[in-house]
Amino acid sequence: MSTHLLSPSGTAPTDTAPTGTAPAGTDGPLADAQSQLASAVATLGYESGLHRLLAAPRREMTVSVPLRRDDGSVEILTGHRVQHNFSRGPAKGGLRFAPNVDLDEVRALAMWMTWKCALLDVPYGGAKGGVRIDPRHYSQGELERVTRRYTSEILPIIGPEKDVPAPDIGTDERTMAWMMDTYSVSSGYTVPGVVTGKPVSLGGSLGRSSATSAGVVHIALAALGHLGLAPSATTAAVQGFGKVGAGAAQYLAEAGVRVVAISDQYGALHHEGGINVPALQQHVEATGSVVGFAGAEPLAAAELLELDVDLLVPAAVEGVLHAGNAPRVRARIVVEGANGPTTAVADEILTANDVLVVPDILANAGGVIVSYFEWVQSNQAYWWSRQEVDDRLEARMLQAWEGVLATAAARGLTLREAATVTAVERVADAHLTRGLYP
Repeated sequence: MSTHLLSPSGTAPTDTAPTGTAPAGTDGPLADAQSQLASAVATLGYESGLHRLLAAPRREMTVSVPLRRDDGSVEILTGHRVQHNFSRGPAKGGLRFAPNVDLDEVRALAMWMTWKCALLDVPYGGAKGGVRIDPRHYSQGELERVTRRYTSEILPIIGPEKDVPAPDIGTDERTMAWMMDTYSVSSGYTVPGVVTGKPVSLGGSLGRSSATSAGVVHIALAALGHLGLAPSATTAAVQGFGKVGAGAAQYLAEAGVRVVAISDQYGALHHEGGINVPALQQHVEATGSVVGFAGAEPLAAAELLELDVDLLVPAAVEGVLHAGNAPRVRARIVVEGANGPTTAVADEILTANDVLVVPDILANAGGVIVSYFEWVQSNQAYWWSRQEVDDRLEARMLQAWEGVLATAAARGLTLREAATVTAVERVADAHLTRGLYP
């Protein structure tokens, strides 16, 4: 079957960028995502029509989210939901509440979710959602109203067979419970499969809340082993101490890795002898920040990324490793706990400096794997034990790791290139097998 797609007029498409792609010469996560796709397409030898189809989101929705504040005033927020691809199954992706949410960011994250699901061979396409809001400045009641109104606005395009949201930055199990309830009320019956990352009491999966962190560490330990490094003889720095970073730091410490530096959005800490992660967690629960922790010395946040450690885990937001600091990164391995923490230029610099970069679509895929397990359990009303979930998660992560290593070696690619090529090829094969309608 030919991979050359024609325009409605029957002629080959022009070079005009499709809707949802970054304009030429721009920076940011969408430009990075498009660059990674273009590289994979070149490696695979696909023609322009298929490239354009893979680049453009299949559906986008932007909605106004009116909020009645606790003081009676009304604020209008903006929310997005982008569904990048449906070729391998319903769309899947997180919902974030953050002050910097914009449509291009959501487009990039949705595309990365498509590749992540394909790479880990779960039957989903990629999606992502977001509301431009800083949740720290809103009460719980206000956040509930935002969640329920946003859910009601995107109701026509979500559902267990359409698009399944999950928690992301600024959202959590409670947010998913509100989403599930709003959707269920509109349906007239309880629909637990509409979201994942729910509380266990509402059909959530055991092990879901720690799955992304656990997956990051499975891959980090595999990467250390690949370079012949024993965990007990290695050091690590973790940027971000939220849902992913805190768990990753804890699991690394339990594996024997000496975690010497940790940061959050307020500050950073360093202790060459290793930070007591459980004690730090207690401090954060009490104060809301790593700042002021007595068991380590303050560190400039930017310096954490440039420390002389074996393993660096950026587990916060996009673009933290860039052209300005990549030349000074001294870690031997970077395992991306966040989505898109390394820009395209930084990726080239790190590769040239012989830094092993394990890409986000592999490293942080534990969350979507256990989200898939949760979706299966919700749809079947049959629950798995924590041990079953943990064992299946580890098996899927390590299987994907071995596959990416093999592809990289066979094709002479970096791990990111190998992961993206594998994922793009699977999505393209699904599309070509299904055919183009009409």
